[in-house]
Parts: sequence; C-alpha cells; structure tokens
Amino acid sequence: MVSVLICTFNSRRVLPACLRALEQQDCGPLEVVIVDNASTDGTREVLAHLQPPKYQLILNENNLGFAAAQNQAIRRSKGEWLLSLNPDVVLSPNFISHLLFAAEQDARVGTLCGKLLRWNPGGEPEFTSTIDSTGIYFTRNLRHFDRGSEQPDEGQYQEMQYVFGATAAAALYRRAMVEDVSVEGEFFDQDFFAYREDADLAWRAQLLGWRCLYAPSAVGWHERRVTPERFRQLPLLINWHSVKNRFLMRMKNATPGTCLRLLPSIGYRDLLIVGYSVLVDRRLLSALGFVWKNRQRTRQKRAWIQARRRAPERDMRVWFRNTPVAFPAAGTSASAQPATQRQAVAPAQTKITK
Repeated sequence: MVSVLICTFNSRRVLPACLRALEQQDCGPLEVVIVDNASTDGTREVLAHLQPPKYQLILNENNLGFAAAQNQAIRRSKGEWLLSLNPDVVLSPNFISHLLFAAEQDARVGTLCGKLLRWNPGGEPEFTSTIDSTGIYFTRNLRHFDRGSEQPDEGQYQEMQYVFGATAAAALYRRAMVEDVSVEGEFFDQDFFAYREDADLAWRAQLLGWRCLYAPSAVGWHERRVTPERFRQLPLLINWHSVKNRFLMRMKNATPGTCLRLLPSIGYRDLLIVGYSVLVDRRLLSALGFVWKNRQRTRQKRAWIQARRRAPERDMRVWFRNTPVAFPAAGTSASAQPATQRQAVAPAQTKITK
C-alpha cells in the first residue's frame, strides 16, 4: 500500500485540485494522511468533507512546520511506500503507479521522483510545459537546485536516471529507507522547520547508501513560489530558515574531504551570506545564532549519521559540481517503461468537496 502524506497550511486555494488528482490515481487504494498546521483560511472546511478510513486527519493547534508535520504523518501511516506530497501539486493519473514500477528495477532505491512541471492555477495554460524539477543537485558551494528548473520541457530529461535526491513536493520514499535513515525518530529534521529539509534528507540517504531514481514517465504539476532568484522578494521567515538550514545541513552531512576539496567555493558563499546578514538584513543574524545555540544537538545528529555512513568519499564527491549530475539507470531504458505508459494529461476536474 502507498500512504500519501500531505502537510497543509492555509492551502484552501489549491488543496481541492490536489485531492481530485489523488482520487484519479490508477495504482489502487491509497491511504491519505493529512496534517493541518493550524490553517485559518478555510482549509479545515475542505478537510471536514474527507471521510475515514481512506483519509486520516491530524489537526495541529499550532504551525509546527513542514518537517514535524510530515513526521507526524509518517508515524500515523501504514504503507510500504510513502509519498510526500505538497497540496500545491497536481499529479497525472499514473504518477504513483509509474514510480512504483520504476522502484522494481533496483532494491537499493529508497527515493523516487517524477517530472514536475509548473502549475499555474487559473492561468492559460494552467498545466504548463515549463520544468519545475527533475530531481535536485548540489553545486560546489553546497547550494542545491532543482534540475531543469525554468526550462521548457523539450524531452531533454526523458531517460530514467539516478539523481542526488528529490524535492519533497512529490517524492516517493521506501519505508525501509525511512526507518534506516531517521535520526531519533525524525525522518525530516525538525530543527529545519521548513525549506531545505528535503536536500538534507537526500544527502543523509546518499551517505547511508540509498539511491534516488528519477522516472520521467511520472508527471505532475507544481505551483512553486520559492525560487533562489527571488531571495530578496521572499518573506523574512523563509529567508531566515533558509540561512539557518544551510549551515545545519552542512554540519550534519559534509565530510572533511568534501569540505577541504570545496573550501574556496564554500567559503566564498558563506562570506556572502554572513555579509548580507550583517550589512543588509540584520534580522537574519538570529538564524546564525540558532545554529550556534543548537550546535551540540547538531553534533549529536552528525555523530549518528557519520557512524552509520556506508558511501565512501569517492562516491560522494561526484555529486558536488556546478552543473547537474545524473547517472544512467542500468536496465531502465525505454523497454523498462510501464507497458501502459501514455502521454501525461492533467487530471479531470471531478468533484471531491462540497
């Protein structure tokens, strides 16, 4: 069984379309666990129409953040496969079944992702052919990006490939990996609250020997609002967590070899971030203060991860380049695509809520 895990926070505008698409999945029965982080926009009125046992609801009194909400959903779920899904994502009807088919190709795969395109609710066209993500990759200064983001989809990402990791907007995780890489019961690090937690997870999974597989026949659409080039236009809270989480992620996962080899690039980026925090927006200095105050807890997490590390340094160093890195998945050519593969189309707009 597949358990779909959705964290909502003031998601009334997009949630109905997300749920309609789930109703149309061709993979059989789904378990859907929805955690609402104290929405005030009418999201809970939408959720009130959802009936158990298929839908399970957790209603938080406060906004605990994406990471904590996803961990709540994981603890409640029962599926062998766990689909982290944002409420602002609409899936094609065969999205989940195509990822499950791809998972059969390699038992070492713990994470799968499909081709996410941009969703423009109410726009024309609403379901675009602009790429949102085909997996995530890291650069030499330890920034991470979505592969292919903003590019028109012209078939350049049509091969099944191993990538560094998946955006948690729509990522399928094997429960065996979830249990293997969770640190003190946390799959997503709750110190992150939100943002970069999927990149942190991807790095940890790579260190512990798990693979991430990109399957292009699984197509979805994502309304993305947070992009690197919009840094100065984003709310303070987003930038605050982004700064904090950059350093938390490195403190936990980066090996000495990686840091030494990439030191000039990492150091230059760090100077830019610290300089911006000191000279432009001093409110971000408290994000660095959070990292310092919680350094002991972060060290403990690092010790846990590094003690269980299975991937040698030579296998990790290939991922940190300034251009996207991906590797062919052996035995996953066109002949390994689902026999029922068809052109991805947006889900029909059937009703699910009153």
